[in-house]
Amino acid sequence: MTTVSLSLGSNIERYRHINRGLNALEAAFGALLCSPVYESEAVGFDGNAFLNMIAAIETEHSLSEVVQILKNIEDQNGRDRQGPKFSPRTLDIDVVTYGNAAGELEGVEMPRPELFKNAFVALPLADIWPDRMVPGRTLSFLELWQQEGNHRQELRAVEFRRDRTL
Repeated sequence: MTTVSLSLGSNIERYRHINRGLNALEAAFGALLCSPVYESEAVGFDGNAFLNMIAAIETEHSLSEVVQILKNIEDQNGRDRQGPKFSPRTLDIDVVTYGNAAGELEGVEMPRPELFKNAFVALPLADIWPDRMVPGRTLSFLELWQQEGNHRQELRAVEFRRDRTL
């Protein structure tokens, strides 16, 4: 089994789509380890604030299989792939880490570069895995957040109640 961390974000019907994403992830992979949920401003475009979080899973699927499952979940939640890269999202789910992979794996850079750029990825990972080492680095997720986290990006913890009926 491989431990995989996933970044979830939404700025369209945010609570509904994050809940639906979590429910679909749980149906596909089983138990989830979830970070707190944070609100952050849109990055790269003017738009509504996002809800962001990390969910960790255990899987026997390859990285490419996981990515395909995530795309299917996004599509089921109305993800529009025709717009620009930085645009509003019903649901965005990205693989941040895949086991201890560091470097290119199946055509994907691991850990995902957003870990080192965006507070809404780094802080939730530090929340769930403070002592776990960042793949390819000699520091933990908490140390990464403390030393290199993008503290200019404002995050606000929000109350989030999981709704398994959506």
